[in-house]
Amino acid sequence: MISISVCMIVKDEEKVLARCLDSLAGIADEIIIVDTGSQDATKQIAAAYTDHIYDFAWVYDFSAARNYSFSKATKEYIYVADADEVIQEGERQKFLKLKEELDPRVEIVQMLYTNQLSYNTTYNFDEELRPKLYRRLRSFFWEEPLHEAVRLAPVILDTDIRIRHMPTSKHAGRDFAAFERAYQRDGLLSKRLSEMYARELLIAGEEAAFLRAVPFFENQCEGTTDAVLLRQALCVLVRAGRLLGDTDLFFKYALKAMAAGDAPSEVCFEIGEYYFNRGDFNKKDIYEAALWYYNAIYEAQPELNIKMAGSLPAGRLVECYEGLGEREAAAQYRAVLADFIGAAK
Repeated sequence: MISISVCMIVKDEEKVLARCLDSLAGIADEIIIVDTGSQDATKQIAAAYTDHIYDFAWVYDFSAARNYSFSKATKEYIYVADADEVIQEGERQKFLKLKEELDPRVEIVQMLYTNQLSYNTTYNFDEELRPKLYRRLRSFFWEEPLHEAVRLAPVILDTDIRIRHMPTSKHAGRDFAAFERAYQRDGLLSKRLSEMYARELLIAGEEAAFLRAVPFFENQCEGTTDAVLLRQALCVLVRAGRLLGDTDLFFKYALKAMAAGDAPSEVCFEIGEYYFNRGDFNKKDIYEAALWYYNAIYEAQPELNIKMAGSLPAGRLVECYEGLGEREAAAQYRAVLADFIGAAK
């Protein structure tokens, strides 16, 4: 049987911490709690489960805090938990079985992170495989009988263990502040972080967040040679132009998206929204909006937010045709909407 250190970074998690730690009973051989500045009863709750509680001065860097928590672990494997996660009983039993039977050559275990679509997170799927359990120390081995080489790729095991994400609040405001601080400090973001920023804006961003994001994504749009980063920047800027009522910004980047070819569903949806929200219910505008909503679903592909190629334009098409008095078309898209909603469950 392997031994496991549970490593957590926390701040003001008194509402959920005990729930998380209770679900780890029998799994954790050691619990490491790194507190980044709680003002509530988080540390007192943690003390009922472990003596390994450490203070870490917050430096606006989650990786730094995670690395510090890993440095305190002593067991064979490290399980990374967030306080708003729960391992329900059936999944806990699977985890305990894994703990008994895991081949020690496995270096990373992936588990299914679930319940994502309920909280406006940055993900397009309700569950996805994520690395959750890591071998603390890695050994390097030579392989192949000749032309030998050191194996560099980790040994990864995918499991069907489900970790349920159950936050009590949204983290978008905190995340946007962190994105903004990172690019103001460094002048850029990694490709992965830029995508996460764009995705979270399109899923959970409000006007103020888009206003602050415009300079970064304009620079990215003008400076990148990466086609994926360009499409993502265009999605953000078109949405920003519409939300902020800046028609010059809106049309500048909507036209760039069209000129580039294969405009993403997000851009088509935003053009639909522009015409749908023009003011009085004008038939010409509504038919124009319906055309773009149709394109978002059937003629384009989503880049960041899958709902902009599914339930969102389908719902708008229902509204368009109901408003126009075209009941048959409205019923058709009501069925399409139901299919999208059903597929997301």
